[in-house]
Amino acid sequence: MSEMRTTKNYFAHGGSVLVIGGKLTFLPGATVEGMEGLMESLPTAELMEQKVSYVTDSEATTVAALREDFNGLLAALREAGILSENEASSE
Repeated sequence: MSEMRTTKNYFAHGGSVLVIGGKLTFLPGATVEGMEGLMESLPTAELMEQKVSYVTDSEATTVAALREDFNGLLAALREAGILSENEASSE
């Protein structure tokens, strides 16, 4: 008979993986180790609320025109602060 799981949160792979399928709650005073630098790469709340200026749908019929439309989209994303202005600042 196959084993059935009725819990949403469980250990798998001999206990080396904790699967969270339900809610994970951190109580006051809880600490998390090993996440140094992990959260720094996440977007800020201000960035998440920022919208990109309107970009029209492409009606390009050539690769060159599609390239122009794509570069316009990249420019709008950079202007909104979603993409870095240059390659060096993306690190």
